[in-house]
Amino acid sequence: MQNHKTAGVSLSVLLLMAAGILLSGLSANAQEKTEYAGWGVNLEGSVAKSGKIYITVERWSTPEERAALVTAFKNGGQDEMLKLLKQMPKAGFINMPDTMAYDLRYAYKFPAENGGTTVILGTDRRITSPEVWDQNRALDYPFELIELRLNAKGEGDGTLSWATKMFVNKDGNVVLESYGTDPIMLTKITTKVTKAK
Repeated sequence: MQNHKTAGVSLSVLLLMAAGILLSGLSANAQEKTEYAGWGVNLEGSVAKSGKIYITVERWSTPEERAALVTAFKNGGQDEMLKLLKQMPKAGFINMPDTMAYDLRYAYKFPAENGGTTVILGTDRRITSPEVWDQNRALDYPFELIELRLNAKGEGDGTLSWATKMFVNKDGNVVLESYGTDPIMLTKITTKVTKAK
């Protein structure tokens, strides 16, 4: 039986993806390439699995894109937000063990404590053929979300939720629910920034 994990957040920060709307003075579309490397640890099952994960951000999402995502969710829920996310230009890509690289659609960073940085990455989740044929309940969890928590040196940890959905609960809060057990834990993350020529 699948275990579905939920977490509530306030409507004003909508999914963490929109947290940056409340912050000012941040670079929206830096002309640089940022590469993150780290170890992914999947604790699902009786034996933990680990492998190297590489994330490349080629452009940072704009304030207008963030605002559009929030508006889409408020007006049409996660389906409308997903539709818009799929139309957004590529923000970068991610490489995971035993899979082909795939595109990221949303990339945003904002300052954290002690000179660090929090990075939020999002994309529409890859849907497998068996899910489509079987109309698996996982189809209701169409987002993949990544959060990186980095110190001033660009080192740290994070989480990768491979199948997530969102909705507004009876208290008016935006709720994130993951399909499956715990998210993949990201450890020993390092950062490399290449300035545009």
